[in-house]
Amino acid sequence: MRYVARSQAMLAKALLTTALAAGSIIAFSASSHAEVPASCVKGVDLATLGPTSIIGQGPHGEQAASPDVLKLTDEEAAKVKAGHFKVGISMQTVNLDWSQLQVAGITDTLNKYGVTVTGVASAEYQVDKQIADIENTIQQHPDGIISIPVDFTATAPTYKKVSQAGIKLVFMDSIPTGLQHPQEYAAMISADSQGNGQIAAQILASCIPQGGTIGLVNFGVDYFSTNERTKGVRAWMGKNRPDIKMKQVDFTDPSKVSQIAGDFLTGNPDVQGVYAVWDQPALDTLSSMRAQNIDIPVTTVDLGLQSAIEIAKGGPLKATGSQRPYDQGVAEAMAMMNALIGKETPAWVGVQSLPVVQSNVLESYKTVFKKDPPKELMDACNSAKPACN
Repeated sequence: MRYVARSQAMLAKALLTTALAAGSIIAFSASSHAEVPASCVKGVDLATLGPTSIIGQGPHGEQAASPDVLKLTDEEAAKVKAGHFKVGISMQTVNLDWSQLQVAGITDTLNKYGVTVTGVASAEYQVDKQIADIENTIQQHPDGIISIPVDFTATAPTYKKVSQAGIKLVFMDSIPTGLQHPQEYAAMISADSQGNGQIAAQILASCIPQGGTIGLVNFGVDYFSTNERTKGVRAWMGKNRPDIKMKQVDFTDPSKVSQIAGDFLTGNPDVQGVYAVWDQPALDTLSSMRAQNIDIPVTTVDLGLQSAIEIAKGGPLKATGSQRPYDQGVAEAMAMMNALIGKETPAWVGVQSLPVVQSNVLESYKTVFKKDPPKELMDACNSAKPACN
């Protein structure tokens, strides 16, 4: 994600909505930081890795509903098809895997039930453009709009106009300030960010000796999904590894993560592992580690091609708790169709977290991207010692 916005905070907020990004990391040599235990990751059972249900709560403390509650009966499906509904999509960007997978999940599902997608607007991370996109979509008189807000506060008055125009509204990942369920939006669909954070914590903890210290490279802007991720890390550590000390460094401008993380590691040579709040900051942290000849384990949240390759190599990036953006898109479409036929939907629907480590990275890539792994990922797996599978 790359925000072109009017302030660093706005830029940083927007980068959160997706974590599928690229980076280039090479192998590391020994460092002054403590060595990683030989049992790192290997002692973790994939069958018990991560939560088996949604553990987080929604932005307003809502309990999670499963996407299963959005299923349509045959009678309801017929009602949707008979409605000849039209739905518009307003994205923060369409230039990323995460966004494209969301749109694909939405579009494939709506088309299956005869719902027309009138268009996909891309705000390019600009608040003014998203406001204009939504207002233009309202003027097209669709039956529904599915959207991810660029900014919680600035876009809120425009989103309020959607329900005032009699149009159903479904959000992905976050809710603008002050909007009320179910009067002003039908549902918000997101990953279980807290669950993904716990996956990252569990793997990282397997690499840290008793009484060790980890660093948290955290997003310093108040944003629901990233707050939940770091909350998940801290909660898991506090319950399961209270012996581990945690130090935290915050960033607000994602383009400066490499410098900030590098300075943090220089000033804290006792840090034996790092959690980074999504995969691009993780890759940037690895770049700064390379520059300092630091070789310590890193875990994160979200799965992109480059982070998958790094996990496949068996290097410092040990694991991620991944979102399932295509599946989230399916759930968003299902929530919209429920709303279109007059069924009240839950305020928050959570999509199950997905643990990704070297041994299941190829399978996980197929789960997330709904296609076979590309050659570069296969090559990384085959050249690793031991190989991924």
